[in-house]
Amino acid sequence: MPKLRRLSGAEVVAIFQRFGFAVASQRGSHIKLKRASAHGMQTLTVPAHSELDAGTLRAIIRQATRFVPEQDLRPYFYT
Repeated sequence: MPKLRRLSGAEVVAIFQRFGFAVASQRGSHIKLKRASAHGMQTLTVPAHSELDAGTLRAIIRQATRFVPEQDLRPYFYT
């Protein structure tokens, strides 16, 4: 099983920007990413921390797989 990378919030935001998401707003330490699709507005929330916990990162990936195929995300999040 591949190992989850240790990423910062800024790195995660940069990854999702490659998939068409844009920063919509930021409140405190949470960044809201949005993109429009044929199915409506797609929203992800990412904490702007220097290093994300593994559980938080897994939750973000699980949330993102509703919008982006997991095999496309895997090279960015796993070693």
